[in-house]
Amino acid sequence: MNIILFGPPGAGKGTQAKYLVKKINGFQVSTGDMLRDEIKKNSEIGKKIINDMNDGKFVSDEIVNELIKKVIFDEKYKNKLIFDGYPRSLEQAKNLETILESSNQKIDYIFFLNVEKEVIIKRVEKRKTLEKRSDDDANIILKRYDTYMDMTRPVLDFYSKNSNFYEIDGALKIEQITTKIDAFLNV
Repeated sequence: MNIILFGPPGAGKGTQAKYLVKKINGFQVSTGDMLRDEIKKNSEIGKKIINDMNDGKFVSDEIVNELIKKVIFDEKYKNKLIFDGYPRSLEQAKNLETILESSNQKIDYIFFLNVEKEVIIKRVEKRKTLEKRSDDDANIILKRYDTYMDMTRPVLDFYSKNSNFYEIDGALKIEQITTKIDAFLNV
């Protein structure tokens, strides 16, 4: 079973992805984590990534798609993928379908965690004090939220027509969101 979780920064995608990893014995594909790993390595890609993130931009599709492709073609993750925050653009969504198709896989469920900006700000401020993440500056998050909403509107339109697309109120408590996801999964 392959699942997409998407929503604005701070929507709780990572929390739900971690739950789903345990529930279905899956593998979390977090582009955010992959990008942060590149930054930690201080690689050339990492340097490009940090500049884009600090400017409130998203990393190029080319970089992200290459990282995703490696995971999809890894046999140990086949049909156990939980995409956390990917795809973010229409190009990425189409690329994901092409890669999955060429690896004889598909997306089984798509969950959109819809959250208002005010809720995101409160969550990010709380997370910043608990986890000390470098990308949790309130101004950066506001820029990323606005960019996200602009960029992902076509992704939302692309997926919302599918019968396996579910929109969930991301302002709900973690347990309530998990219960809703469980009900849709029916496993």
